[in-house]
Amino acid sequence: MSSSMEQLYQQVILDHAKHPHGRGLGAAEVPGRTGESHQVNPTCGDEVTLQVDVDDAGVVRGLRWEGQGCSISQASVSVLHDLVIDQPLPTVDGLGASFRELMQSKGQGLSDEDAEEALGDAAAFTGVGKYSARVKCALLGWVALNDALIKTGSREDA
Repeated sequence: MSSSMEQLYQQVILDHAKHPHGRGLGAAEVPGRTGESHQVNPTCGDEVTLQVDVDDAGVVRGLRWEGQGCSISQASVSVLHDLVIDQPLPTVDGLGASFRELMQSKGQGLSDEDAEEALGDAAAFTGVGKYSARVKCALLGWVALNDALIKTGSREDA
């Protein structure tokens, strides 16, 4: 990856960390099922509480969160928010699988260019995969989302 690309990715992460999307817990804005999950990364102390609303058609209609920790963990939840709003659960599951694969790529990115493109700003976390201690930071929100979705009853424990 070129240094200019790495700088762009770093800027995306910093922007999301400074101006997080979806931050702030509260009541569901749409009818449907709501699930909440609180996750902690004991390695570094990052925390996130995430609420997700799923409508009767199985589409994510709302996502709110509150958290504290490093810029990677906070930016990752902000990016996750933008990716999953108004997406059906199979798409959300696919995005989650692609992001986990990206984190396991050790900074190489995904071989499937369409999957990487679908991740949008989340592709900015490609370099995080080089640092195993930071992978858990980036995945924290996705773990919370998966748990919260199970708690909605919208899908089974995968």
